[in-house]
Amino acid sequence: MAIGDRQNQKLFKLFPFWQRRTTTSSSSSALTENQSQNYRSSRHGNRNTVSSAVSKPSSPLTVSSFARSLLPTRRRLRLDPSSYLYFPYEPGKQVRSAIKIKNKSKSHTAFKFQTTAPKSCYMRPPGGVLAPGESVFATVFKFVEHPENNEKQQLNQKSKVKFKIMSLKVKPGVEYVPELFEEQKNQVAVEQVLRVIFLDVDRPSAAMEKLKRQLDEAEAAVESRKKPPPETGPRVVGEGLVIDEWKERREKYLARQQVEAIDSSS
Repeated sequence: MAIGDRQNQKLFKLFPFWQRRTTTSSSSSALTENQSQNYRSSRHGNRNTVSSAVSKPSSPLTVSSFARSLLPTRRRLRLDPSSYLYFPYEPGKQVRSAIKIKNKSKSHTAFKFQTTAPKSCYMRPPGGVLAPGESVFATVFKFVEHPENNEKQQLNQKSKVKFKIMSLKVKPGVEYVPELFEEQKNQVAVEQVLRVIFLDVDRPSAAMEKLKRQLDEAEAAVESRKKPPPETGPRVVGEGLVIDEWKERREKYLARQQVEAIDSSS
């Protein structure tokens, strides 16, 4: 046996745990090295994944349009009635309905009517621009046709005719033209699709009473718009003759003073 082997055996007898610790430490160091290598490879892999994800971003237009489609439509207008348009059922006649439209947003808003029966229906006004908090009554006209094959119309039932009210945010001072909704159709919001319901004119109902009241308010609003604005400047009499009210009062006062002076002297 060699001298070196004898020395190792003597050392092993003196220190029995030295060889085990050496083996354990070597295996643990190898395991630690393998873990560090795996960690470095995973970090590089994650970096590559992140870099690939960053290098291929999704289209912002697609994401924004998809996000807008998920969001609920923000209402700019308050409608009364909110879901239906009520008409008196009178076959062979042109009947009317009314709806109140109020701008509940904080910006100027344009509105526009559309219908599935443009030949038998029209609106007055067909559209307009409302300031924040402003409201308007719109009158809807419809010709009621006779039922086919002399079938009786089912009253208080939904009709196939629909009305759609759309809105568009505009800047102050913009006047309403139908082309606004074509030029900015991506910004147009559908406020509501209204169905038509016919009411029996011979049977009193709360819906009929409300319809009559709204029609009266709509007519009063139309008449008030027809009246000329109140005069704030000096009155104009005849052609080009401007009369100052204070001057007119002074002349009347001086004339009255002259009459009193003549009476007192006589």
